[in-house]
Amino acid sequence: MKITRIDTLQIGEFPFLLWLQVHTDSGLIGTGETFWAPGPVASYIHENVASYLLGKDPRDIELHDRRLASVYVGARDSGAELRGNSAINIALWDLYSQSLGEPLWRLLGGRTHQSVPVYNTCAGYGHVRATGRNALFERTEDWSLKPGDMDEGPYEDLLAWRYDAGGLAKSLLQEGIRAMKIWPFDIAAEASNGARITLRDLDKALEPFAKIRQAVGNEMEIMVEMHGLWTLPPALRIAEALKPFSVAWLEEPIRYNEFDAMAELARHTNIPLAASERLATRQMFKQLIDKRAASIIMIDLAWCGGLSEARKIANMAEASELPVTLHDCTGPVVYAASCALSATLPNVTYQEMVRAYTTGWYREIADNIPEVADGGVSPLPGPGLGLRLKPELFSRPDAIVRTTRL
Repeated sequence: MKITRIDTLQIGEFPFLLWLQVHTDSGLIGTGETFWAPGPVASYIHENVASYLLGKDPRDIELHDRRLASVYVGARDSGAELRGNSAINIALWDLYSQSLGEPLWRLLGGRTHQSVPVYNTCAGYGHVRATGRNALFERTEDWSLKPGDMDEGPYEDLLAWRYDAGGLAKSLLQEGIRAMKIWPFDIAAEASNGARITLRDLDKALEPFAKIRQAVGNEMEIMVEMHGLWTLPPALRIAEALKPFSVAWLEEPIRYNEFDAMAELARHTNIPLAASERLATRQMFKQLIDKRAASIIMIDLAWCGGLSEARKIANMAEASELPVTLHDCTGPVVYAASCALSATLPNVTYQEMVRAYTTGWYREIADNIPEVADGGVSPLPGPGLGLRLKPELFSRPDAIVRTTRL
């Protein structure tokens, strides 16, 4: 088997995402995906990766990982090269498992879990869609939105946690989902550049936690997303204020690669710290683990180097008696690959999902999605990832398709 063609797909409606197809002379097609600045990633794939991969056997995954990681610059952080390599790696694993007629999780070692608990990241339907602003540099939420401003479906969970967090918790529990993630501290961080949080802002940010506990007691686990926006002193103040609410973790309270500051925070709070979806390669995760700067290791397949690297990171965390959780607030391909890997990892705690995505726009992109049942998710059973991109995507008027052939 050899690689004969590589396609990349960008869609204007989803300006953060890049999809990838790797074609072979056997007729099998491997699918990959990554997130953030898709234009530079596509250029890297077609101008640098394709000349190496075309004509190669896609099943030599470890060899290709090492060759692609040996370029002179860019392959040891979460820049365009690493994101491109991540998408390629996912597609190669998809091809390899398809060639054997087996689901991806079987090749990754088989299941240690029939179902992995999920937590719902409480985003809404439009969280990654084009807004008319400069999407690549507009990280902040639109804090001016009010209930009723967005009515695409029943799961406008971003507005729900801001205005009716207790009702949202009840809704999730009714579907069997027992863990949720919110980010009410971000508005204060954006106002002060993360340098301070006043007691008034702190009290305002704590309101959703109080509403959740009043509505459902301790039936709901609460994860706190902090997006790496804080300096150390306000992060310490936030951690102390959250103690009464028994939150599950603080995620990226400080910039993701400031390991010493994270370790200092970890020494002063008994709330677990989770990090980091934005770290890439096992070398960076080794530093995080060695410094004990996080006690929950969060991995994103689209950024860390793909499935191969994620599995090595998870094994390294297990050797240090640390759990892992796989991040997905991106797209359906990474979600399916993450669910497959999660099912194989003995030290996994949760698989992230966004119910507004899995019941919404993910189904516009892919022909199959892992389903959540009773608060857990199982990987797709079909060969490879178990899903394909819908062919009509490539003919959309807002599609940018690039192809490089042998």
